[in-house]
Parts: sequence; C-alpha cells; structure tokens
Amino acid sequence: MRISKTFYISSLVMASLVSCKSIHRIAVPAAVSNAIELPSKKAALTEGQRQTWGHADISNDTIPGMSIAKAYEFLKGKKSTEIIVAVNDSGVDLGHEDLENVLWTNPKEIPGNGIDDDKNKYVDDIHGWNFLGEIYDENLEITRIIKEKSKKFDGKTAADISKKDKKEYDEYIKLKEIFDKKLGEASESKNQFNFYYSLYNGAHQAMVKQTGKETYNLEDVEAIVTSDEGLIKQKEMTIRLLKGGTSYAEQMKQVQGGIDYYTSQVNAHYNLDFNPRKELNNDENNLKTKVYGDGNPMIRQADEIHGTHVAGIILAENGNGKGVDGVATNVKLMSVRCVPNGDEYDKDVALGFKYAVDNGAKVINTSFGKAYSPHADWVHDAIKYAEKHDVLIVNAAGNDAANIDIEASFPNDAPDLSKEISDNMITIGAMGSSYDKNMLATFSNYGKKNVDIFAPGVKIYAPVPNGAYKYLSGTSMASPSTAGVAAMIRSYYPELSAKQVKYILMNSGVEINFKLIKPGTKDEMVNLSDLCVSGRIVNAYNAVKMAEAMVSKK
Repeated sequence: MRISKTFYISSLVMASLVSCKSIHRIAVPAAVSNAIELPSKKAALTEGQRQTWGHADISNDTIPGMSIAKAYEFLKGKKSTEIIVAVNDSGVDLGHEDLENVLWTNPKEIPGNGIDDDKNKYVDDIHGWNFLGEIYDENLEITRIIKEKSKKFDGKTAADISKKDKKEYDEYIKLKEIFDKKLGEASESKNQFNFYYSLYNGAHQAMVKQTGKETYNLEDVEAIVTSDEGLIKQKEMTIRLLKGGTSYAEQMKQVQGGIDYYTSQVNAHYNLDFNPRKELNNDENNLKTKVYGDGNPMIRQADEIHGTHVAGIILAENGNGKGVDGVATNVKLMSVRCVPNGDEYDKDVALGFKYAVDNGAKVINTSFGKAYSPHADWVHDAIKYAEKHDVLIVNAAGNDAANIDIEASFPNDAPDLSKEISDNMITIGAMGSSYDKNMLATFSNYGKKNVDIFAPGVKIYAPVPNGAYKYLSGTSMASPSTAGVAAMIRSYYPELSAKQVKYILMNSGVEINFKLIKPGTKDEMVNLSDLCVSGRIVNAYNAVKMAEAMVSKK
C-alpha cells in the first residue's frame, strides 16, 4: 500500500493508519571500506541528537548519520562555489525563516512586471516555476488510466474484444480489479475513521456534561455515578484513555488525520469524475505545449509541508540560530512545483527537469513517485537531457517496503528495470538512527539493482510552513539528505561531473557488514548489499575525502 503519494509518512497519518487496523554497476574500491564495529551499548538520544541525528558521526556518536560536521572540518579553508539545487516537489514556503535567505533569484527577471525579461518563455519566474497552477488534489495514475481505457472497453466482455485488442483489454481488466479494490478499501476506511471520531466525540461530550468541565481529569471521571449502561461504557473508555496518558482531543486529532487522508483518496485519488487538470487548459498527453502554470511555486503555505521539509533538509540556512542547519552551504534553492496531492503527471515531471536544467540547477531532488507512468519515455528523455547538461538527479526509492527491481517505481532510470539509460540519477532508500539490525526503515523500498544507497530518512527534523519545524519520515527525507551531500561536493569540487559525484556518493559510503531486518518483514535478516547496489549508507566526510583525492589526481 502506498502510504503517501509523495514519499514521506507524517506521524499523524502513520498513527491514524495504525489505529485503524536505479541501476549503477560500478566496482566498489577496496580502499574505501568504511564498516565499523557495532557499539556494545547504545545510549538514548538526547533531544538535540534527535533533531540532528542525520548529521551525526558513526565513530564519535554511534549514530549512523552522515558525518556532516566532520566533513566541514575537512573542508575548512577551502573555497566553495555557489550552486543551485532544484527541489521539484509540491511547492515550498519561500518565506520560512530558515529558507528565505537561501532562495535562488532569477537575476534577469523583473518581479511582477508580467514580462518574460530573460526570454526563457516563463513570465516572472523569480524563484522557480509552478506547473500546477492552483491545483492541489489530483487523481492517482491508475485512476487516469482506467478513465481513459474505459472509453474503449467499458461494458464489453472478452467475447467482444478483437484479437489485436486482447492484450490491452486484459491489462485494463486487471487494473480495474486493483482500482475497484483500492476504492472500496478507501471508502471503508473513511467510514471507519468517521465512526471512531463520532465515538470519541460522543464520549467527550458526555464527560463534559457529567463533570461540568470542558477540561476534566481522571479523578473527575472516576467520581461520575451512573446506572446508564451507555454512559458506564463511555466512562470506562475515558478512564482507560486518561490512564494511558492521552485525551479525546489528541485521539480525535489523530483520527481526523485518517479521515482527511481517506477522504482525499475517495474524493480525488480514486474519483473517476474528478478532473482538476482542465483548469490549466493544458493537454497532459501532448508535449507540444511546454509553458503553462505560473511563476508562484507556493499556492498555500499549509499545503507546502512536504516540499518545505525536503528543501530544509538540503539547505536550511546554517548558523542563523533558528531551527536546524541544512546539509549544504553556499547553495541556493530553486522551487519547481510539479507534484500534487495525488500522482504527478509525466509531462510536468519531464518539463520540471528541463526547467531546472535550463535555469542553472546542478542538483535536482525528486522526493516523489508512482506505480504507473504512461509517458515514462518523456521523463527518460528529460533525465538524459539533464545528463547531457551535467545535472545530478537524486531520487527517492519509495515507501512501500517493496522490491523495485520487480515492482517499478517511477521516475526511474532503467525502463526495463535492468539497464540504465543514463549515469546521472541516484536512487535512495531510507534508514533510521539505530546502528543495529533495526537500522533500515520498515517502509523503505529496496532493490539490488534499482536502489543505489541508503541515507537518513526516519524522524528527520526540518522546516515546515509558517515558521514551524517537524519530524517526518520517508525516503522523501533520505533523498534530500543525500542531495545535500551531493550539493556540498558540487560546491567545493565544481570540476567534478554529475557522474563522478554519483560515483563518489556510492563508493564512499560506510559499508555495512552486519545483518539487517529487511523492510516489510518482522525478522527476515539480509545483507544491505542484497537491498541496494552499493551495500552502503551515505557519509559526507568520506565523500569529500574521495572528491579531494579525485581532484588531486587530475
């Protein structure tokens, strides 16, 4: 089950769900074997360590972070070059206190004059571009496919189908079965969450009435005397709740997350009658029209949680005394909005890549993905276009605990899930802060051929809209962790190509030499080398050392 369209899992949705019931074949040089011994005893993380664990150093902290401070200590005194990182995502809160000073600003565009000053065909693209206009919710790709295929096959049986259409018809029937099942499950879950909300709210209102207090405690509830069987059950449930250290307000907040999630699925993701795309006046199946949308890559602050968090991981302003420090310094943020709450269109993804490349980005982060891609060839062409212009794409593997060597996740750089079309895309799995068998994120996708390396992606603390900060988990967080290290290398060693940076990231990582619990299983033990190409986890200190060595040899 895809937990979230974009590859992160909010604690709210995660809790709500619980309450309801790229291929790079290069040899790993022996000279960079960075496995270390498991610590004999693990200390609990302090609050400061929890907020920055992805930056920690394994040797010093026994936390499998990326050794960020150690990397910058190595780089001290070296000159860096400002580079641009594109966050192709849901949009970013550009006014966030930790991001507003690190924005890319188009130097040739005059804000708000309605003129394409730099002649790049995008009017007033000051900090990036929004390919979605005012669209927020969208269909999933399976819904769009069913919608299109039903025009041809709806109401027909196998006996009505010609021989030349049989394969297409069989595929449609198989997808329709999956679609109907998913829609049914979403509707049932929505109803179940609504039931729980009503149950909790009813009990809460009863307690308020009985105690005469809007905010009551355990003692107040235990003092209620009643012979009403319904009220007795509500009292018992409330006592269990309060003894468990929670409240109806907290429970209803969690349940509301489930209601919102499944309402979005029913009303948008799996709704065959929902078509917000018409607002753009743009044909998603025709690549001729390349400019649409607008120059505001932030439509509503509250909707930009995902993109803001991703951007903050990469380049939240360092040393400003606010929130957290991003991985990379001397880097500017270009925001390319192309990911709705639903599945992104291949056309938007392809043109988003091209926009970022044409406007100077050297690293593009893609923390999104989907299971179906009708125009994957457009995206593959855009990936090759980025390679031609020496741009590295850092890509999230996905959150289905699935083997993407078998179950495709798009975008990818191997149409047949075996052979790469380019050498400028690196795909990242997610891991947590435990340097032991539990290190890998239980939700992370994996693939010995199509996932390249793992990076911090569990409970990552970073900016969210309106000046706030939050912990989020997902390969959506592992990808920008890696993109930050890539940006660091490209900033300090600009002479290295995108291909070389990918090589460095994969071959300088810390090699894991102990067994790990395979994502999606309770106790199946595997080697990391069985789950990704490199068998390693990203490490910035080793990466800059390798970059230095490569440059010195030139």
